[in-house]
Amino acid sequence: MQTHRLGKSAITVTDICMGTMTFGNQTDEAEAHRILDRCFDFGINFYDTAEGYPVPPDTKWVGRTEEIVGRWMKTKPRDAIIMATKVSGPSHVWFRSPKRSGMTALDRRNIITAVEDSLRKLQTDYIDLYQTHWPDHDTSYDETMEVLDELVREGKVRVTGCSNETSWGLMKSIAAAERLGTVRYQTIQNNFSLNNRRFEDELAQVCRKEGVSLILYSPIAGGVLSGKYQAGARPDGARFSRYLGMEGRQQVMAKRFVNERSLASTERFMAIAAEAGISATTLAVAWSKQHDFVASTIVGVTREDQLEDIFAAGDLILSDEVLKAIDKVSKEIRYPMG
Repeated sequence: MQTHRLGKSAITVTDICMGTMTFGNQTDEAEAHRILDRCFDFGINFYDTAEGYPVPPDTKWVGRTEEIVGRWMKTKPRDAIIMATKVSGPSHVWFRSPKRSGMTALDRRNIITAVEDSLRKLQTDYIDLYQTHWPDHDTSYDETMEVLDELVREGKVRVTGCSNETSWGLMKSIAAAERLGTVRYQTIQNNFSLNNRRFEDELAQVCRKEGVSLILYSPIAGGVLSGKYQAGARPDGARFSRYLGMEGRQQVMAKRFVNERSLASTERFMAIAAEAGISATTLAVAWSKQHDFVASTIVGVTREDQLEDIFAAGDLILSDEVLKAIDKVSKEIRYPMG
């Protein structure tokens, strides 16, 4: 694997990051620790969690993921791990954090409360990358950046980042940080995959010009790009199999990922992968890493045996021929996730 700096910071991470959002719900602690051990032994140094995990958000298990990750982290040298977590911003679309009775925001009280809770659950005295989980465009960026700056100065956080942010919000935060002389966001964690290339439209240019790194999530489009939902399949235990049977926000989210156009593009990507002699999952992960604005790709699994196709992408560089075939699909089936 290659390594990249997070933005303009001193932190260097592997270009594959293990995400943990299913730990404590779909994945029990023993299996989660086996997954994390395999990733660590493979050479992955970057791990991502959040105060609101596991998903789907629910008061009966919220915070369990950080506790599982924290107990695992105690078995490893702390300085060998780059640990990222997040503070819940306000609810948007299908996401509603169960933390603080759902009254989450990016003001001083919420951020301070969240970071102290995460430090306790993770059993560590510092967080390498602390991220705002959803933007809070109705709270002053001045307040958000000032309190994040305090956390860095106190040594509780090394660098900061945002997640699910817009071009306007990212630029607004950078302008506030420059004006106030505070820390800035070094990273942005947004959805980016073969089925969702919208990040390239505007945010990629912001990242290039402002020195912000994308830490992308859902490179396999929530498992869709593996092919497991093709032909109307609903695999037992799969996230979108469950979400499609739920009411409200989770179902809306699932239909964005699993729909006629996304399944059509996935079918063509699977054919490209087969021609290249690799799995569709390996193709999707390898492609996601092969961009100049990307620092790391967050992958997620529920079982240890799902790691092999991801590991196969570790040192894989897709050929120009494969990249052209992928671009052809993206041009003919534009924005399959909307």
